[in-house]
This record gives sequence, C-alpha cells and structure tokens, in this order.
Amino acid sequence: MKALSVNEIRPHSTESQGETLITNPRAAARAWLKAGRPVAVATVIDAWGSAPVRPGGQMAIADVEEFQGSVSGGCVEADVIAAALDVIESGKPQMLNFGIADETAWRSGLACGGKIRVHVIRLDPKKDLTHLEQLDAAAAKREAIVVTTRLSDGQRQIVSGSETTNSEIKEALRRGRSAVDATGEIFLHAQTPAPRIIVVGATHIAQHLATMAAASGYDVKVLDPRSAFASPARFDPSQLVAGWPEDGFAKFAADPFSAVVTLTHVDQIDDEALSIALKSPCRYIGSLGSRKTHAKRVARLKEAGFSDADIERIHAPIGLNIAAETPGEIATSILAEIIAAFRKEPAA
Repeated sequence: MKALSVNEIRPHSTESQGETLITNPRAAARAWLKAGRPVAVATVIDAWGSAPVRPGGQMAIADVEEFQGSVSGGCVEADVIAAALDVIESGKPQMLNFGIADETAWRSGLACGGKIRVHVIRLDPKKDLTHLEQLDAAAAKREAIVVTTRLSDGQRQIVSGSETTNSEIKEALRRGRSAVDATGEIFLHAQTPAPRIIVVGATHIAQHLATMAAASGYDVKVLDPRSAFASPARFDPSQLVAGWPEDGFAKFAADPFSAVVTLTHVDQIDDEALSIALKSPCRYIGSLGSRKTHAKRVARLKEAGFSDADIERIHAPIGLNIAAETPGEIATSILAEIIAAFRKEPAA
C-alpha cells in the first residue's frame, strides 16, 4: 500500500475551474467513469462509538488528488485513498479496519471510542456506469432500493424495496439504515428517498418547522391556497406550492418516506389534506389543534367514511409533549415527533 500524508491530499472536483463543482461521491464517480477512468468506491460498512460517518457513507477516488466524499472525520481518508489506488490497479476488493488502537484513529477523532470498517471496490468504466445510472433513475423516481454487495468479491445487485420479501432488507429500508447482514457476508446499502415533510398551512409555526426540517436534511414542501401566507417573503420559494392540497399532492405523492403536517386551523384546507394523507402510505400524519378541535375533526372524517383505524394514524395534538408554547417550540416538538416516526422501531 502506498503511504500518503494527509498534507499531500486534497479533494478535487471532476470539473475544470469555473464549472459546476461536483461534491457528491456518486456523481463524481459517474463523471470519472464517463471519462473512461476506473474509480474506487470506499464504503463504511460498520461503525461503532463516536465514528462520525455511519454505515453507508461513501468516498469516490480516481487518483491521489481526485476524490469526493468521506468515510471519517479526518486522516483515515489518507489511508483509504492509498488502499483505493491499490484496488484500482489490482481490481481486488479490500477490507480496512480502523479503531482506537490505530494512530490514524487518534488523528481523525476516532480515539473517543470509535471504530469503522471500510470496504473498497473498483468500478470499471465499461461495465459499472450502467449500475450508477440505475441508482440515479431510482432516486429520481423516489424508489427505495438496497444495493447488496458481496464483501468477498464486490459483486453487487440492486433490490427494489417494493418487490423484496427479505425481512432484513425491508427493515433496512424502513429505518433508512445500512448494515452487514446476519451472515456477515453481504452489505445492505439502503438507499431511500430524501425524507419529505409536506406542511399544509404556511403559518408562523410552519416557518420555523420548514427552516429546522430543511437543516435536518428533510425535503420540505409548504402548501397553502392563501397567497398572503404562501409568500416568497415568508418562505424559501423552492419550498412553496400555492394552491389547495388536492393540487399540491398531485405534484408530489405522499409516499412511505413522507410526513404530512396540517397547520392551517381552517377545516376545509386541513380536512382535504388529511383525507388525501389517510389514503396514502405516508410515514407520519399530524394535525395541529386541541383535543376538542380534534374531536370535531374526527367526527367529520368518520362522516367522510374513514374508519377508527384510519383516524388513529393522525398524531393529534401534534408534536411530542414537551410543554411547548411558542411557535418555535411547537415546531421543534413536531419535528422531533417526525424524526421519531422515521427512526424508532414500530410499536408492537
């Protein structure tokens, strides 16, 4: 393995100066492959303790000074790049282990107790570009998939979440977490759509929620037919969808990786959104209002034909019970409840 100093490496884009910078590892790998260059992809397959990059984190490497992404918080990358160059040359996958006893772990911040295991494979421009394009196509359709990688030889397969019956794959997709399977021989790389929060009601609470949710990595859409509320002066224009819920949901479906939140306090708007959400497979549904308000809402939904089981999907009063009072606090409680819905084990 070639020895590299961290001071000798720096990330380069795949574009020439003045053009769009590519920082996404998969996009960088695709660009290099299209240019006819072999690429190594390093993937974190196990992480313990304080390791800053969790399983599924990736780094694409074309040369010493051409790489994007990361597998840790610091100097482990230098050793990974050195191994990646060997993999590009030999074509044979490598397994790398870093932990508290390693000098590189101390330099990179893993000394707090973190350990990581990194698997490195070679991508060939003649046969692997199609694989990346298939991943891009799934992402564009918001299709949940798992890429299974046999660790012994790097053989990969794309498994659709809608077609598989494998319980480990289904759980990886539900939680959006990648891991080595029970056999220890296959890495399950869960690739789920960006979690989306559809906020119905461009209110003060929604302003706080949209800001915090976007900062937390959620794709946020804010629907409201009231133009005075749904104003670019109040929200990021890229998040706004003017119109009634029926029109908005026609543009982006509430899929299993979506949460729907109603905040208008206007029965006609909230009820229309809830009726659509309850017919969808979305992960979370929450509605602002007191218990008295919700009781009236329940009566209206039952009259519209929804069952008790349907209505029980609605979190109301919305948000975790943290005694929130201000718009910012209420938005915090809502986001916390949504995060829990995406991350925690389902109730037995």
